[in-house]
Amino acid sequence: MSDPLSPRFDFLRSTQNPDGGWGFFPGKQSWLEPTAYALIALHSDPSSRQNFDRGWNLMRSWQLPGGSWRPCAAVAEPHWTTSLCVTLHALREIHDEPFERGVRWLLETAGIESGLRFRFAHFLSPSVVDMDPSLKAWPWRPGNSSWIEPTAHALVALKKARRFGIHSGAIQDRIQLGEKMILERRCSDGGWNYGNRKVLGTELPSYPETTALALLGLAGNSALDLAGPLSKARKYWAETRSPLAKAWLGVALRSHSVSSSPSESIAANDTLINALEIIGASGVLA
Repeated sequence: MSDPLSPRFDFLRSTQNPDGGWGFFPGKQSWLEPTAYALIALHSDPSSRQNFDRGWNLMRSWQLPGGSWRPCAAVAEPHWTTSLCVTLHALREIHDEPFERGVRWLLETAGIESGLRFRFAHFLSPSVVDMDPSLKAWPWRPGNSSWIEPTAHALVALKKARRFGIHSGAIQDRIQLGEKMILERRCSDGGWNYGNRKVLGTELPSYPETTALALLGLAGNSALDLAGPLSKARKYWAETRSPLAKAWLGVALRSHSVSSSPSESIAANDTLINALEIIGASGVLA
C-alpha cells in the first residue's frame, strides 16, 4: 500500500515559491500562514531540508521590531500568525532573541473586549453578546476583538513556549484565561462558532473547523472534561464534506490522542490542506 502522505510532501516541495515561501495555492504570492503550516509539516522530514531552510530564512526575515510577524512581504503590520512562528521556533527547540520577542508580543496582546471602555459598554447592554469580557484572549490583529481561532493558535504557541522557562508566570496566566474564554464560548450543540455562542438572544451553531481549532487550543490540559466536544468533533470528522475542516479535525483529534487517517485520494490543490493532513497524521502538534 502506498503512503498517503507522499503526494502531500511532493506537493509542498514542488510548489514552494522562489522567495522560499508558499502561497495559499500554487504560483500565488507567499503569505506567512501557508508558509508557516508548510514549514511545520516539513520541519522533521529529511528529504525536505533545503525547502525548509529556504522557508525558515524567509519567515525569520519577516519579524517586525516589536516582536510580531508581518502576514506577507507587502504588509508591515502585526498579525496573529506570530503564534505560528513562535510554535515553529519551539518545535525546532530554538530559544533565541526573536523567539523571546515573539512570546513577549503574544503576552502583551489581547482583544479590545478586555479594555475598560468595552467592558463598560457590555455592562450597559449585556444582552447583545453573551460573553465574559474579563477573559483576555487574542484578536486577529491588535485593536480587534478576540476570536476562537487566533486564541487557539496563541494557546498552542504559549503551551509549547512555557517549557523554556521564560515569562513562566505570565504565560501560565494567559493560558488559563485563554482556555476559560474558549470554554465560556462553547455553543449549546457541543462545538464552537467563530466568536460567540449567543448573539441578540439567538443561540449560534458550531462549525467543524472552529470546533477543531478550539479543541487544539485546549489540548494538553488533563483537568478538562472534553468528552462531549471530542464526540462532536468525531461526528464532524465522519460527516463533513469540507477538506479543510476534515484536515483541521484530524489535527485536533490527534492532539487529544485520537488518531485519524488522511484520505487515500490526492489532496486538493491547496497548501493548507496538504500541510494540515501531514501535521494531523504525524502528530507534530500533539
